[in-house]
Amino acid sequence: MKTKLLTFSVFLLLMLTSCVSTQDLTYLQNKSPKIENQVIEAAKPYRLQVNDVVTVNIKTVDEKLVEIFNSNKSTVSPTVENVYFNGYTVDDHGNIRLPVLGEINVLGNTVEEARIKVETKLLSDYFKKEAQLFVSVKLAGFRYAANGEVNSPGSKVLYQDRVNILEALANVGDVTITGDRKDVKVLRQFPGGIKTYSIDLTDANAIYSPVFFLQPNDLIYVKPLKQKSWGTGGTGKESLATIITALSLVTTIFLILKN
Repeated sequence: MKTKLLTFSVFLLLMLTSCVSTQDLTYLQNKSPKIENQVIEAAKPYRLQVNDVVTVNIKTVDEKLVEIFNSNKSTVSPTVENVYFNGYTVDDHGNIRLPVLGEINVLGNTVEEARIKVETKLLSDYFKKEAQLFVSVKLAGFRYAANGEVNSPGSKVLYQDRVNILEALANVGDVTITGDRKDVKVLRQFPGGIKTYSIDLTDANAIYSPVFFLQPNDLIYVKPLKQKSWGTGGTGKESLATIITALSLVTTIFLILKN
């Protein structure tokens, strides 16, 4: 009787400790006191860095006047490869090299500041205000990477200006069931180096984190929960199957040794 009770107790303990609880899986829970009167800060404008790729589009009332400035403009739909080969890469000196205009330094500029630089040079050297010049400078896609416990790790590109971390994770198939949502790391590049942030995505206050809204070139890393190293499975069904197999093996060995 004592042996059965002990076996049942061990079985129950393993079941309780090996499963991943819903609290570890649910995003944005009201776990901690709500931060009163706090407004979600708008993401700071991204400043261009070396190896960034930008697109520059120049228009005017007479498109023939700007054809030479748009010599690498593509008419096909944007893809990662197409944007890379037709965009302008910020070189090691912080410059982009445009047709006719030559090199323009944009390192540390926002895309709006870069646009003003291009437009100012065009108006001062080639066009008059009557030409109704329109210049657009954009990042060639929002690039980021996700590694670790995500279903589709790797580098990704989204064609939008603003991306939060939940959108980014959804785009890589979400965090796996054995991924640690309470301590997600975000590595962010700065001119002086890389800074690592930690964000608890199971807490509703995560929306106030400086890395809730990503910046281009961010790296997301999701570490595994301890349940993965145990190999018992993430769900109750998986854990039950593993434990039954283990108990069957132990019972078999016990019977063999007893005989």
